[in-house]
Amino acid sequence: MRSIRQPSRLLALLLMLSLCGGLAFLSIAGVLTPVEGVAALPLNGISGMFNRAALSLNSALEELNNLGQLRERIAALEEQLALRQVESIELREAASDYVRLRDLLNYTAPLEDQEFLPADVIAIEQTGIARSIIINRGTRDGIAIGMPVTTELGLVGRIIRVSANAAQVQLINDENSAVSSRLQTTRAHGSIIGQASGVLRLTMVDLDEVIEQGDLVITSGLGGNFPPDIVVGQVTSVRQFEFELFQEAEVRSLFDFDTLELVLVITSFEPIDLSVFEAPLGN
Repeated sequence: MRSIRQPSRLLALLLMLSLCGGLAFLSIAGVLTPVEGVAALPLNGISGMFNRAALSLNSALEELNNLGQLRERIAALEEQLALRQVESIELREAASDYVRLRDLLNYTAPLEDQEFLPADVIAIEQTGIARSIIINRGTRDGIAIGMPVTTELGLVGRIIRVSANAAQVQLINDENSAVSSRLQTTRAHGSIIGQASGVLRLTMVDLDEVIEQGDLVITSGLGGNFPPDIVVGQVTSVRQFEFELFQEAEVRSLFDFDTLELVLVITSFEPIDLSVFEAPLGN
């Protein structure tokens, strides 16, 4: 049985080789060209599909690579933008500080008889009737109780408590604050009192004095608690009641107490204690 099968297989192999050789010869001779074209159509379609798939995959991979590079670039740009924003904020703050210092310098320049010490506001306390600020200057800097505090726009208040490196300033709009004042135009005297609402009120003005809206109110120096001629505010309205002995006016400060950042302490001014003159003379 084996001897019969082996010649059959050999014969089949020879036939196959002969067939392949013949087909190769015919293909080289060009006889099979039409047949090859028809047979190649499905293969070309499949090859095209694979080529398009490969191109799409390659494009997707390139897009993913470009997307990763783009994200890295965006992250770098965002970091640079954040740094520029910080620098911009610092520059604006420096410019703002420069403007404030320049205005304070212009304010103090004509007042050669006064000595000033600039201070930063580090806390604002305006709860209930108590209205004050905390500044970063204290006894180490020569600050003492009673020293007036001002800005280039007007009077802020006076020192009421002091530590080694900080001080508390009672604002003039505090309900317990009273500042002897006068109208700049008529020189009429009165007293600026703080209100619970935070506004200022000019009281104790004689009825025969003329108060007009827009009048500037300045310190009078009476009582010895503040130097004279410091701007306190501007009259916004006048109130006069029948049978009252005095007239009153609402006064608006030229600055916002809630946004104070830099103030000046008048260190050369020493409050005068007039209580000694109120004591009865001995026999």
